[in-house]
Amino acid sequence: MPDNSSPDTNVLRRVVGIDVGGTFTDIAVLEDGRLYVHKLPSTSEDPSRGILQGVKETGVTSAEFVHGSTVATNALLEGKGARTALVTTMGFEDVLEIGRQSRAELYNLEMDRVPALAPWELRFGLPERVDHTGVIVEDLTPESIQTMIGLIDESGAEAVAISFLFSFLNTAHEEMVLEALKKMKNPPYISASFRVMPEFREYERASTVVVNAYVGQVMSQYLGELEGPLGKGLRIMQSSGGSITARLASEQPVRTILSGPAGGVVGAFYVATQAGYPDIITVDMGGTSTDVSLCPGVIKETTSANVGGYPIGVPMIDIHTVGAGGGSIARVDTGGALVVGPESAGADPGPACYGTGDQLTVTDANLHLGRLLADRFLGGRITLDRGRVDGLMQKLASQIDADANQAALGINRVVNANMERAIRTISLERGYDPRLFTLVPFGGAGPMHACELAQELGIPRVLVPAHPGILSALGVAIADIVTDHSRTVMLRGADLDRARVDEEFQGMEGDARVQMAGEGLPADRMTARRFLDVRYVGQSFELTVEYPNRPARTKLTKVISDAFYKAHLRRFGYADRNEPVEVVNLRLKMDVAMEKPQVKRQSAGRPDSSAALIGEAEVVFQQGPLMSPLYQRDDLVCGNRISGPSLVIQMDATTVVPPGWGGAVDPFGNLLLEPE
Repeated sequence: MPDNSSPDTNVLRRVVGIDVGGTFTDIAVLEDGRLYVHKLPSTSEDPSRGILQGVKETGVTSAEFVHGSTVATNALLEGKGARTALVTTMGFEDVLEIGRQSRAELYNLEMDRVPALAPWELRFGLPERVDHTGVIVEDLTPESIQTMIGLIDESGAEAVAISFLFSFLNTAHEEMVLEALKKMKNPPYISASFRVMPEFREYERASTVVVNAYVGQVMSQYLGELEGPLGKGLRIMQSSGGSITARLASEQPVRTILSGPAGGVVGAFYVATQAGYPDIITVDMGGTSTDVSLCPGVIKETTSANVGGYPIGVPMIDIHTVGAGGGSIARVDTGGALVVGPESAGADPGPACYGTGDQLTVTDANLHLGRLLADRFLGGRITLDRGRVDGLMQKLASQIDADANQAALGINRVVNANMERAIRTISLERGYDPRLFTLVPFGGAGPMHACELAQELGIPRVLVPAHPGILSALGVAIADIVTDHSRTVMLRGADLDRARVDEEFQGMEGDARVQMAGEGLPADRMTARRFLDVRYVGQSFELTVEYPNRPARTKLTKVISDAFYKAHLRRFGYADRNEPVEVVNLRLKMDVAMEKPQVKRQSAGRPDSSAALIGEAEVVFQQGPLMSPLYQRDDLVCGNRISGPSLVIQMDATTVVPPGWGGAVDPFGNLLLEPE
């Protein structure tokens, strides 16, 4: 199947996945089980322009569009969100400043915290109080609400976040303020915590709802611009790995903060599971950063993420990000050490080899080493400037008393070390041995570094998907429609009764079905999945376990405790089975499963891969310059074997097979590489 081809536009049933990265915009078109891919430079000043141009170039005019968006992320990280006010319980206006006792840099006396998204002059405390049981002990008066409305109107706030103490137990006061704000002459964007995150912990809840309000206006405008050309059926990828309608994404954009990276993990897990390797470590190396995630047979989630210094409490795929991408800038610091990233050249001016930038990047190092071919970048659509890179590399080499090849190898070693630390963070530091997993690299740059990463970490094999450069777009396209719901219950001992828990879940499920039906989604395809946040009594953090749906003879408390002890042992290396546990939150996922492309298994052919051989080139490895065969990925078929040193070329990525490595194409078109 050729890359970058256009499907027949007479057939209306298509799903188009769109992933916007810092350097490239990737498009995956799924039609009748077939996959078409396209890639073009991102338009960072207006991402929608690149999307619409890319869709136009594919020839698709009618389809279901699913978008992995970075708009909310960029607005948060770049400080370009709305002027945001916070309405909260009087006396708790400074919760965003106080935060938690824990500090990221305990001994750094000069550490600067990120500024509060709702500044002091835009934080309004109202006289009201709900106690820890949900009983109103101080009523909220209409007069105080009107006074607050006047102050917000005078402040020029563009967005308002509402987060009262214990509102997750009683929503009455938040609903009163919400309705009053809607009646303003020019109502701002409004976000209430009982709709975004109805859970305990006032700091994390306030932070999450403020982030939602801060990016909400930007996201709403952006999606409004896209819905016109792409249609009202547009869906947006969530950080949790499921998609939601554009309307829901406009109401809760905080759920899209890690939208693009989540699509990559979904795509990688789907491809790897299909190939028979469900235990994977994903490495998504794009132009700006590298995202890594560990999937021990399932896609792991977290509800305690921190993005740009701001706590976010909604479910997200557990992804760790480092500033190590193809566009990461290499430089020599004041101490004479070689440093790579986290600053990136992005799409404009881009790496030096693009012809406009003058700062060396990881992409430039790979070009100098011969691991990228100047005339085959993006299938030959872009010709890279090798001469420009060689000259700049020589200048860098003179600063570190090395030759140009050593300097380029040094850039690769530094960026690899950054990625290795990230992988250790999500594996060894959390009780997982990377030697028991398969490394799945993707993104435009991932397959170039994967074998060297695996070798350093002792990972036994590397599985390179058929289309690694657009895997995030594929993941976005195949993601199920999912809404996440939560409720704080604080149950333990005799209160942890199956009838009571089931009743709570049934209420949540009913609300979820009504919400999804209101979005026009089919009720007969909805599936509910139940989870519990559990901890030791008095502990300050929780672990999420699956709720035992089927009645068992064993008491519910015992079943939940056993599941928690097992999870605690895995995560922390110990579990005290004599200590009682409590259920803190109930979590519900309501899914509408989407049809997945079924790749037909290929019959194994001959090991001989000479039909895919397109030449050879000199490639620099640690052993020195080595003549290496070049293979065209599209011409490799099931059973074909290759050995390093060699390069596998395709439109969306280049796979580097170093000396001592080799592998074969599996029945699903993946390239499975192992040390020989």
